[in-house]
Amino acid sequence: MNILQDYRVLDCSIAMAGPFAAQRLGDLGADVVKVEPITGEWQRHVSAGGAKGNQINVSFLSLNRNKRSLAVNLKNDKGRQALYELVKTADVFLQNYRPGVAKRLGVDYETLAAINPKIIYVSMSGYGETGPYKDRPGQDLLLQGMSGAMLSAGREGEAPLPAGQFLVDAITAYTAFEGVVLALLHRERTGEGQKVEINMLDAITAIQMQELTVFAKGKKPQTRSAEPHAHSYIRAPYGSFKTEDGYIILATPQLKLLGKIFDEPIFADMEEEIDGWTQRDLIFSTTSKHLLKKPSAEWLRIFEENGIWAGPVYGYAELLEDEQIKHNGTMVEYEHPTEGKVTSPGFPIRFSKTPSEIKMGAPLTGQHTRELLLDAGFDEAQIEGLIAEGAILAGD
Repeated sequence: MNILQDYRVLDCSIAMAGPFAAQRLGDLGADVVKVEPITGEWQRHVSAGGAKGNQINVSFLSLNRNKRSLAVNLKNDKGRQALYELVKTADVFLQNYRPGVAKRLGVDYETLAAINPKIIYVSMSGYGETGPYKDRPGQDLLLQGMSGAMLSAGREGEAPLPAGQFLVDAITAYTAFEGVVLALLHRERTGEGQKVEINMLDAITAIQMQELTVFAKGKKPQTRSAEPHAHSYIRAPYGSFKTEDGYIILATPQLKLLGKIFDEPIFADMEEEIDGWTQRDLIFSTTSKHLLKKPSAEWLRIFEENGIWAGPVYGYAELLEDEQIKHNGTMVEYEHPTEGKVTSPGFPIRFSKTPSEIKMGAPLTGQHTRELLLDAGFDEAQIEGLIAEGAILAGD
């Protein structure tokens, strides 16, 4: 048995944050229904990095496994009524429309709660459903820039560098997943459904708990240095460094010990908690000079022998060949009917009694419309009528 077995989630979200949250629920056994237009969700038609599949673009493929597809026209009264029948059987409704769109489509919280008072209704937005920024586009890079995080690393005077992932989308997805599980726990105890609001701005701000408290309470400003130090609130040396044949990460070694390894007298009289902050540029440049003298593997061996925190800088090719990744079973493989073998990260939490499971890959548009409506009480004649009217698409 899966931990969320017998819970039904209606996923009306698009792009990354919402679909990723819903996929995580599906990995744990929830019956996730991908509610999408009869033309297919937007992400089916765009590709990240130009990675297009046979019938499903890879971006969509990565975020929509363990879901059934209901293709329905919510601007059509009969299409909307068909969805309402599924709302009666649902536990969770998830959407990330722009503020106001859900109400115009008739899928706002008040409407759905009147149909099913026990529904957990998750509304995701960029900045919040109200306030001066409510109509701004909630796009990952825009939120990274606004979050303050990009000025905690790098060189003073150079352009801030964003994360190498869609960081805000991912953090928002995890936050929504957490919100769903907590709201379901509350309903188990009280029988009450409720609305859960998640926004990207609050999500990316919340994970900077330490940095923002250091700034607000400790009165320590973000001060980038001349060298590309990795974090303004961590002492030097801290960052990625070039070696003879590549790059490695070095994280806050004892300066005196580092001086002995390098045979560098400048570190001998330095104090980590004083000079580690005030002499960041000197420490970084001196460390950089020495690390150029040996290849990465040799430095990593030396640092490990001396108890210094150091590690490799991987690309994706090296990551997927790493022995710990293989040992953990981090990546999973499954066969998709149109896309063939799919390799992607699995669910990252291990449960001893209720493991996650991949039951299906990302669905084709409307692949499950017919079976879902049959389950909801429609007969074949009604379904054929809805197809003829353009209210639904049955991709079978």
